[in-house]
Amino acid sequence: MSDVINNKAHHRYELDVEGHLATEHYRLDGGVITFEHTDVPKELGGKGIGSKLVQGALDQVRADGLKLIPQCPFVKAWIGKHPDYADLVTR
Repeated sequence: MSDVINNKAHHRYELDVEGHLATEHYRLDGGVITFEHTDVPKELGGKGIGSKLVQGALDQVRADGLKLIPQCPFVKAWIGKHPDYADLVTR
């Protein structure tokens, strides 16, 4: 079970760790979601929090039947290292 939540009101996925909030900001257009920016507070840097956030968000994207545009360089690189998520990517 992922701790990542979809805060639809703020258009972002969120992961609360040790009182700090890591976020994945997105734009939704029909059945296509664009991941625009990943933000991990410096206090959480180097702990794999960004990867956990992205994986949790992508699992929800898959469950919701959406396609993804990985505009964010971090997300694009993460998918490159985890090809089992490449099927979510659209052009």
